[in-house]
Amino acid sequence: MAFDGLITKSVVYELNTCLIGGKIDRIFCPNSNEVLLGVYSSGIKYALNINISSNNYRINLTTNASTNPLVASNFCMVLRKYLLNTRISKIYSIDLERIVIIEFEDLDLKDNLTNKKLIIELMGKHSNVILTDENHIIINSIRHLSTANNSNRDILPKYKYIFPTSNKLNLLSINDFNTFFNLFDNVEKDLPTYFSSLFTGISKTFIQHCSSLLKISDEINKDNLLCLYNYVYGIIDNLNSNNIVCSSLDNDYSLERGVKSSNLEVNFFLDDFYTRKEKNESFSNFKNDLLKLLLNNIKKLQIKLENIDSKLKDCKEMDKYKLYGELITSNLYRIKNYNIESINLENYYDENKIITIPLDNSISPNENAKKFFKKYNKLKSTFGVANKQKNEIEKEMLYIESVIYAINESSAIEELNDIYQEISGIFVKPSKVKSSSDKQKTFQPFKYNIDNFTILVGKNNLQNDYITHKLANSNDYWFHVKDSHGSHVILKTEGKIPSQEIINKCASIAAYYSKSKYSSNVPVDYTLVKNVKKMPKAKPGMVIYTNYKTVNVNPEKIRTT
Repeated sequence: MAFDGLITKSVVYELNTCLIGGKIDRIFCPNSNEVLLGVYSSGIKYALNINISSNNYRINLTTNASTNPLVASNFCMVLRKYLLNTRISKIYSIDLERIVIIEFEDLDLKDNLTNKKLIIELMGKHSNVILTDENHIIINSIRHLSTANNSNRDILPKYKYIFPTSNKLNLLSINDFNTFFNLFDNVEKDLPTYFSSLFTGISKTFIQHCSSLLKISDEINKDNLLCLYNYVYGIIDNLNSNNIVCSSLDNDYSLERGVKSSNLEVNFFLDDFYTRKEKNESFSNFKNDLLKLLLNNIKKLQIKLENIDSKLKDCKEMDKYKLYGELITSNLYRIKNYNIESINLENYYDENKIITIPLDNSISPNENAKKFFKKYNKLKSTFGVANKQKNEIEKEMLYIESVIYAINESSAIEELNDIYQEISGIFVKPSKVKSSSDKQKTFQPFKYNIDNFTILVGKNNLQNDYITHKLANSNDYWFHVKDSHGSHVILKTEGKIPSQEIINKCASIAAYYSKSKYSSNVPVDYTLVKNVKKMPKAKPGMVIYTNYKTVNVNPEKIRTT
């Protein structure tokens, strides 16, 4: 549900129950879309969050405040100048508009009462936060707008604030059903769509939820409209009471009738909803950015690989040129006529079969032989270099694929931070160098306890390195799915000898945390940690191992401890 006029009015009602008379003791702007006001009221500290991002615009009390940046923005400094130590005198909205006005009072140096207003416009991508004086003269705003740049209003310092206009109707001004019903005459749209487009501050999701509760269709008819009219006006009549609650929907929410469990229930419902939503969005965006970066690198490597394969294809002819040179050299005495374009000679490497060799008649046969040897040596050199390059690129692609696998298996932003730390300096320039202590804090591999054995599972390449080369002892066991991407799994023995059943359990875990997790009868290699070596100059997680055994198992997920 969009943060509509109904939600706005319900939130404002709750804010009035706790913030009026409260003192502003902190002001932060965590980012360009957010303002956080610390309010001390009746012995309680509150955090009022104002967010004007296009997808998550809202105003609500929060217990999940964002981190305060080291350097305050210009707008934040203005707010601190004018609002710190003032007291909230009024909080209100206008009809069902998504506009909230907070008035602040303070005494000036001459003990005269001064008034400032913070106007919060919650209108999607057009949202804004505007600070004005008591006469609506703008002091500053988060976003400056000008009619010179196709805006319909000037939101600039020293300009008079003008409220936004709307072509929609005010539902609060309609006092009887007949007037309401006539507004839907000869309409072909479905009921939720038309209702939300007709009235200010009513979202489509809210009407859809009401229709679902009332068990009415989306068809516009008198019976459906009467049911909806009575229910919606029942909601409106109770907005300024404790008889309205937020209800969870699939990845959404809506208002409905109910008894609040606390005076601030709507505020903290919204706080929880948007905190989870933003966390999920941050995770998804970060994940997609990392995948995009790595897939772009894969594409570049594939182009390089195609060019190398083309060179190697040309190199397939090199032995032919060596043969031409040798046959010409051994038959120089037989070539009397220099002015010929080819010659037929016996190939003594192939039962003296006749072979036709092309010649350059502008040079001597001996020079032709030297030319073929030169071409052979050049291709031979190219072959060696290209093969080495191909091997390095294939290793690089294998590593990137392992990182992509780890990204796709990640379930928390902390795990993505580990991966970002891993590839910083390899594919991206690190924006910040973390201390070694910071790095250690992020290493939290999966941990299992089976029959008094501890089992560790790396979630990404850095963790794979960490558990294999730092946490494991030489006589612990190491597991990895055969010939595929997956986690390192360590079985801590602590001097004990594990049974084959424990070995198989560990192998099943290794199979589960791999690209083969949805397969059956998966081969898993295992060996002692002392047989696992990190390749020189290798990327994180890349190892070679010897003296291993292979066991075929079915992937199994076991609850972590």
